[in-house]
Amino acid sequence: FSFRKLWAFTGPGFLMSIAYLDPGNIESDLQSGAVAGFKLLWVLMLATIIGLLLQRLAARLGVVTGLHLAEVCHRQYQKVPRIILWLMVELAIIGSDMQEVIGSAIAINLLSVGKIPLWGGVLITIADTFVFLFLDKYGLRKLEAFFGFLITIMALTFGYEYITVKPDQGKLLQGLFIPYCQNCGTPQLEQAVGIVGAVIMPHNMYLHSALVKSRQVNRANKREVQEANKYFFIESCIALFVSFIINIFVVTVFAEAFFEKTNADVSTVCVNASSPHSSLFPNDNETLKVDIYKGGVVLGCYFGPAALYIWAIGILAAGQSSTMTGTYSGQFVMEGFLNLRWSRFARVLLTRSIAITPTLLVAIFQDVEHLTGMNDFLNVLMSLQLPFALIPVLTFTSLPSVMNDFANGL
Repeated sequence: FSFRKLWAFTGPGFLMSIAYLDPGNIESDLQSGAVAGFKLLWVLMLATIIGLLLQRLAARLGVVTGLHLAEVCHRQYQKVPRIILWLMVELAIIGSDMQEVIGSAIAINLLSVGKIPLWGGVLITIADTFVFLFLDKYGLRKLEAFFGFLITIMALTFGYEYITVKPDQGKLLQGLFIPYCQNCGTPQLEQAVGIVGAVIMPHNMYLHSALVKSRQVNRANKREVQEANKYFFIESCIALFVSFIINIFVVTVFAEAFFEKTNADVSTVCVNASSPHSSLFPNDNETLKVDIYKGGVVLGCYFGPAALYIWAIGILAAGQSSTMTGTYSGQFVMEGFLNLRWSRFARVLLTRSIAITPTLLVAIFQDVEHLTGMNDFLNVLMSLQLPFALIPVLTFTSLPSVMNDFANGL
């Protein structure tokens, strides 16, 4: 084992792990904590472990064949199933892009104390296109370092919330290692399904299989291929462990502070804190329902304005980083399935326009509560698209004709 070699292979796994930290994930985490307390942490852990195993298969496919998943699909499938697969993956990418636009717009709205309206925040996210193209000119290694910086911001901001709230460590460990949900009903079950849909992103497997090609590997040398697989797997384990810890921060903060709270509880605290957002919460005994926007507001009411702004910075980092990996996914998927070479600028412009148009319409004609509610629908969409990534990756990695000596036995 060599740390120098691990460092050389480090990068693709951290870019891949961004999908485990996008605004859709953060919203799923906070709702899970508010609705079920610590009881669904084991679902988050299992979903992350399953995600790791699937990412490992996708990375092995790229390393062994020298082709990413979309390219293998183009080579192995007939025209009709190939086009259907491509459309399904594009749908998943657009849905994910919408979540990132929504998250970024909400973060900008919170940071500007409501002065920048939601539609303004949505328009600002168009600038992501130019940020991405600017960074891309300087090479993949620089881009990987920038993603590392954004992940660090998320770890620090959500870690700050965790330290501020001080969740019960006993309940945390119990929730992680006891796969049971006492006194749970339909809302908790919905959250459990939402966690899986938010964590395991279908287009992420296409992305990871392509990113590993950025490292030079002599595929004629079996030992070099084994070594690359080993280091990519170690890197993926580290990256997903970091993303898992950040997700834990969010779930436990809302489990500790807001589980079984009513609207009246929060309304009273917000009024006493002179929060400008007090009107968000009616003075009734309904159980509190939170999303990315309300989550930041209630943190501000309970733990001061700093908690609200730090939360918004974390959400903004999540939105900005995941939008770039989504763009990469779209590039690889289009090139692989259709054997079509577009410039990155054209590709970014197309997906961003498709994602922004419906989001902008909602932002103009609805308020923030309706905008964040779209995340639930989009997480369901991700769950429905999952088989269109799982079937190819599980099939191809078990075929000796594709993987040679590295085919899976199971």
